[in-house]
Amino acid sequence: MSTARIEELVRELKTKYTVIIVTHNMQQAARISDLTAFFLLGEMVETGPTQDIFTSPVDRRTEDYITGRFG
Repeated sequence: MSTARIEELVRELKTKYTVIIVTHNMQQAARISDLTAFFLLGEMVETGPTQDIFTSPVDRRTEDYITGRFG
C-alpha cells in the first residue's frame, strides 16, 4: 500500500475514530495530523494543534527536532 493511500485511509478513519500515528516522518505528520505531541526520551515535551507545533513551537527542543537540528 502506498504512502498516499495510507494517508487517505487515515483521513477517512479520523472522521469516525481517534487515530494515533507514531512516526519520525515530519512531513507526513504535518499532512495528516490535527494534533501533535512531541516526545523526547520518554518525556512529552510539547503538545498542541499540528499547525502550531510545526510553525511556532514553544519548546526549543521541539523546534530543533522539526527543523532537523537533531534527531
